[in-house]
Amino acid sequence: MDSQYLKGLLEQVKSGRMNTDAAMEALKDLPFEDLGYAKVDNHRCVRNGVPEVIYCEGKTVSQIKGIIARIARHNSNILATRADPEVYEGIREEIEDCVYHEMARIVVVKPKEVESIGNIAVVSAGTSDIPVAEEAAITAQTLGNHVNRIYDVGVAGIHRILHARKDLFQANVAVVVAGMEGALASVVGGLVSCPVIGVPTSIGYGASFGGISALLTMLNSCASGVSVVNIDNGFGAGYQASLINRTALKSLPKSDTEPVSLAKVC
Repeated sequence: MDSQYLKGLLEQVKSGRMNTDAAMEALKDLPFEDLGYAKVDNHRCVRNGVPEVIYCEGKTVSQIKGIIARIARHNSNILATRADPEVYEGIREEIEDCVYHEMARIVVVKPKEVESIGNIAVVSAGTSDIPVAEEAAITAQTLGNHVNRIYDVGVAGIHRILHARKDLFQANVAVVVAGMEGALASVVGGLVSCPVIGVPTSIGYGASFGGISALLTMLNSCASGVSVVNIDNGFGAGYQASLINRTALKSLPKSDTEPVSLAKVC
């Protein structure tokens, strides 16, 4: 239930092409629809500019298909996160128009090309961190942001991240994904003038405690401008980076940039 759909209904009522009873029937599921096992937030896209995102872990394939079917009636570029191949096949049975990003474990349902704006740098410390980094990157791209991937540049070879500093300097926001001790977020935070979103991952040996070590390192960063999301939360970082990127673009003169409304990705 995006803003364009609502505007279309109002215009039809105003022009006399639709009576008020028909409009009320079309709006009866606003703001949410109760499926018994889930309350689908049809109003999310109107409030936030992005349709409800489906977190797939813990849900049955049948439940996911039911939720997707409702959201897809009036939305596109719907994200289904933490989706394994079985979930993807189930979604494709319901709606054939979908794309599976296996590394990111994201299904994009009813994908629609949108203009990519701004500049988000997604940085990973190691190759093992790439799945979480890709979750952030695919999320940000689907929401209409330009993403620059800078992978395997961890502090064990500090020259690698220094070599990429020109790309970092041009970003409106940097998402830094790191496991082990998680020091890369502080290094990047000490190099750039843009906000840095640290994403600790569960990658590492025993004393990393499944990402807690990296989480605490990032939370205790001495570099200003570093904020932190939860362990392995690439989606949350990608979404937050999108909000920051678009806010940064809004502050520029229109001659420099023409931001795309979030409603256009729905």
